[in-house]
Amino acid sequence: MLLAGCAAEQPPAAPSAPEIVRSSAAPSSGGASSSTVRPAPTPEATRALVRAVTDGDLAATRAAIADGADLEARITRARTALVAATKSGHTQIALALLDAGADPNAKDDIQDSAYLYAGAEGMTEILASTLRHGADVRSLNRYRGTALIPACEHGHVENVKLLIAAGVAVDHVNDSGWTCLLEAVILGNGDANHVETVRLVLDAGARPDLADRDGVTARQHAVNRGQTAVVAAIDERR
Repeated sequence: MLLAGCAAEQPPAAPSAPEIVRSSAAPSSGGASSSTVRPAPTPEATRALVRAVTDGDLAATRAAIADGADLEARITRARTALVAATKSGHTQIALALLDAGADPNAKDDIQDSAYLYAGAEGMTEILASTLRHGADVRSLNRYRGTALIPACEHGHVENVKLLIAAGVAVDHVNDSGWTCLLEAVILGNGDANHVETVRLVLDAGARPDLADRDGVTARQHAVNRGQTAVVAAIDERR
């Protein structure tokens, strides 16, 4: 069980006729506007968008967008089309929605946004697009952690690089009392990706002396877990 990351979940079975729970024509925050003037949202186009995203149909998604679908309509589990596409692994659909102006910061019922989920789950292409389209790098997940913390947990090196470059705080502490460095060690496995992750966050200014609630530092956790390469990486930068 992942204690503090933004855990991956299996997408629910696709319903035959998804219900639109709530609709809002304007992004809540941060969504970049498309350079193309789009028609006013219509219920028909919005229903078509929901079906297209549920079915993973890129062509139908683009058609629904062009027809004036409400990009911020809330569907199953309070997800926008963008969040639903991201969580279903429909990368090209998510990118099309972002390019059309979908809000990268809109969250579902468990506080996942496309930005946060993509960051946690190694979806580098979607993450990069959310950052280009106004993702709030201060946004927190349901564990009160940044996108960088679970990215470090999973050793998603490319995502870690993107998030550091975007200015995500490297010493933010989540509800478990862990920084991204602590999480990389405690929930990581000490493999090459986690070693590189540790190096990246230390080079970005992460403090190795910050301990968890029991007073144990990342280095001591690495020693306790036999992560010798992680210990060496920390010692190299002390």
